[in-house]
Amino acid sequence: MKNDGYITVFGAANIDIGGKPYEKLIAKDSNPGQVRAAPGGVGRNIAHNLSLLGNHVKFISAFGDDVYASLIRDSLHKAGVETEESFLSRDEPTSSYLYITEADGNMELAVNDMDIYRHLTPAFIREKREVLDHSSLVVADANLPEDTLETICRESKCPVIAESVSCKKAVKLRKVLPYVFTVTGNYLEAEVLSGRTIDPEDQGSLRAAADVLLADGAKRVVITLSARGAYYADGNSDGLLPPIPAEMINGNGAGDALLSGLITGTVKGFSFADAMMLGMAAASITLETSQTNNPALSFEAAKKRAGL
Repeated sequence: MKNDGYITVFGAANIDIGGKPYEKLIAKDSNPGQVRAAPGGVGRNIAHNLSLLGNHVKFISAFGDDVYASLIRDSLHKAGVETEESFLSRDEPTSSYLYITEADGNMELAVNDMDIYRHLTPAFIREKREVLDHSSLVVADANLPEDTLETICRESKCPVIAESVSCKKAVKLRKVLPYVFTVTGNYLEAEVLSGRTIDPEDQGSLRAAADVLLADGAKRVVITLSARGAYYADGNSDGLLPPIPAEMINGNGAGDALLSGLITGTVKGFSFADAMMLGMAAASITLETSQTNNPALSFEAAKKRAGL
């Protein structure tokens, strides 16, 4: 890993439109609450958080020629993230993500419109060869087409961290596990990838699923468990980390912050366990805002909260 390079993130950039009821969510009814629109998307969230944590970041995605794209790019540029290598479509809208949470902030339901990412083809990725070759680390989320993910993972000269995103999209990562440094996802996504049923309250169950992914080629595995924290394993050691206390306002984006903290710790040479703690701290800080990214997040703030 090149310590003086930048991190390249390939993934989704959406406008997130979210609704949060004031009281318990009632299905099939109109719920009084708040509706907000803000830049989001797994890859974008990670890129933004990585920059807040002090990293040099290049973000590569697909944008439409519309106001949503302008809002997303402006937010990233203000955070110090470079987006110039991204694909621009004159014919399709920028991706959007519509979600509803419970009153406590935990996501209940979501719909995404991400057809534009089919333009991120293997040929497009190969046009970015120079960017790839000079990266210190690459992050790819499973919103990308399967053959594109395979191209990134196979042809990258530096470690690749792959985020499974959802159960439906996690299957795209099965072929690329031998080329992945770290694979991350929640326990439902890990079930899809490993083919094993996971009891999130049983560390032995988590270890058995991680062992499958490690045997399939991944070097490190991270399984997030929402309110129960996160599990990590690399074949030599494993651990189950409880969440770091936070005054929760909104749970959307906390998992992306965890991954950003883990990546930052990895680039800085932290042990796997300490990098995970940095990620848990970043997630904790991110819970304490109504935004997908907390402007208060920084490397020093995360390190302090993690007790490192």
